Amino acid sequence: MDAFLRVFAILLADLRERTRTPKFWIVLGIMSSATWWCFPAHETGFSTLSLPDGSRGYYSSAWAGLALGLIYSTLLNLVGFYLVRGTLTRDFETRVWQLLVTTPMTRAGFVFAKWASHMVVFASIALVGTLVALAAQWVRAEDRDIDLIEALKPLLLLSLPSLALTAALAIWFDLIPWLRRTAGNVVYFVFWSAMVMLSLMPFEGGGAAPGRGWINDAGGMIPVAHQMVELRSAQVGEPVEFGLNLGSAYFEEPVDRFEWKTLQVDAKLLVDRSFWLLLGLALVLAAAPLLDWAASRGLSKAKVASGAGRGLRWLDYLLDPFARGPLGVLAVAELKLALRQRRWWWWLAAVAAIGAQIAPSGIMPIAMLLAWMLPLDVLARGVLRDRDHATASLVFSAPHALPRLLAARFLVGVAMLCILSLPGLLRLAIDAPIAAMAAIVSIVSIVSWGLSLGALCRNARPFELVMVGVVYVALNGHNLFDLANDPLSTLMVQAMGLVPAWLLLAWSWPRLARR
Repeated sequence: MDAFLRVFAILLADLRERTRTPKFWIVLGIMSSATWWCFPAHETGFSTLSLPDGSRGYYSSAWAGLALGLIYSTLLNLVGFYLVRGTLTRDFETRVWQLLVTTPMTRAGFVFAKWASHMVVFASIALVGTLVALAAQWVRAEDRDIDLIEALKPLLLLSLPSLALTAALAIWFDLIPWLRRTAGNVVYFVFWSAMVMLSLMPFEGGGAAPGRGWINDAGGMIPVAHQMVELRSAQVGEPVEFGLNLGSAYFEEPVDRFEWKTLQVDAKLLVDRSFWLLLGLALVLAAAPLLDWAASRGLSKAKVASGAGRGLRWLDYLLDPFARGPLGVLAVAELKLALRQRRWWWWLAAVAAIGAQIAPSGIMPIAMLLAWMLPLDVLARGVLRDRDHATASLVFSAPHALPRLLAARFLVGVAMLCILSLPGLLRLAIDAPIAAMAAIVSIVSIVSWGLSLGALCRNARPFELVMVGVVYVALNGHNLFDLANDPLSTLMVQAMGLVPAWLLLAWSWPRLARR
C-alpha cells in the first residue's frame, strides 16, 4: 500500500504540472475538433474509415469507437508523444531527481508512475474524443442507439496497447541524453513514419489478403481489416477486396453503408493486443536501472558544453571581419555560439548535404530540404535561450536589446540556412533565377516561423514538429517548396506567409522577453 501511495503521489504531481500548462488544453481542444471532423456527413462524399470500394459502416457507437480506436492508434501516437515527453528531462535538469532518490521510492515505481501519467493524459484525450464522437453519432442520425461499451471497446483493445508503447518510448527518449531535444523529435518522427508505412504495407498487395497471425501491427489495422472484409463479404454474398482506407477519402458518388454493431474479440486479438501492451510495460521497467546514469548525464551537460568548440578557432578568423557595429558584433557572437555547439556528426552531415547539392538536378532539391533541417534546433530555440538559461534579466537590460537580439538571431538563422544550401542557391541563380528567389524567400519564411512559433508557444517543439512534417510531406511528393516545377507559386505562398509570421513575432517576442 505504501508503494502504491508513492506511485500515486508522483503520478498526481505530474498530472498537476501538465494540466497547468496551456499546451495540454490546446492539444485537447485540437484533438476534440479533429474528432468531430472524423465523422463527415454522408452527402459530402468524404469518409474517414472505409473499405477500398468506399463502403463504410453506419455511424453507430461501435463504428465511432472503431474509427477513433484506429485513428488514435496512429495520429495520437505522434501528437501524444510530443505532448507527454520531457517530464523525466525536467526532473533531471531541475535536480528533483536528486531529492526523490532520498525517499523510499523505488526506481521501478518512479518510471511506472511517469508511464502511468502519460497514459492518463492519453486516456483523457480519448475520453473527450469519445464524447465528441457520440455527439457526432447523434447529430448525423444514422444510428442513434448509444452503446458506451461498444464505443469504448476498440479504444481499449486497439488504442491502449499502441499508446502504451508510445508512452514507454517517451520515457526512453527522455532517458537517452542525445534524444532529449531536437534530435529526438526528428528521430521519433522518422520512427513513427516507418511504423505507419510498415502497417500499411500488407494493404498494398493488390487485393491479396495477408494472413492474420497471433502478432500483427501495433495499431491493430490488420485484424480490423479482416473483420470488416469478412462481414462485408457475407453481406454482399461475394468476396470483396481486402484493404482499409484510414484518413480523409473522397468519393464522387454516394458510397454504400453497412451495419457494424461490434468488434469481435477472439483469442488471436487478445494475444496480439496483449503483446504490445506487455512490450510497453517491459520497456518501462527496463528503463529503471538507467535512471541514475541518465540523471548524471543531465547534470554533466554544463561541463560538456564548456569544452565545445575548442577545435573551431578558425571561426574567429572567418567571422571576425563581419563583426562591425553593435548588430554585427551581436550576430557574429550568436553565430559562433550556434556553430561551436555542433558535434562532429553534424559537421559530417552538413558536408554530405552540401556535396549532394552538386549532384544531378533531381537530387538537389531534396538535398536542400535536408540541409534546412540541420539547424532545426537553432531556429525555434534561439528565442528561448535567455529564458531557459535564466539570463533574460541581464541580457534585456542593455539599451535596444529587444530589436537587436531578435535581428541578430534572425540573421543567424538565415545565414546558416543559406550557407548549408549555398551550392543549390548558386545553381538555381544561374539556371532559374525565380527558383533561386523562391528558395531565399522560403529560407526567410522558415526562420521567421521558427522564431514566431518559438516565442508564441514558449516551446521549440511545435515548430520542430511542423517543420519535420512539412519536409516529410515534401519528400513524399506534396511539395510546399516546389523549386523545380512551380517556383513562382512557391515564391508567392512563402511570401504571403511572412506577414502573419512577423505579426505573431512582433506580438509574442516582447511578452516572452518580459517573462
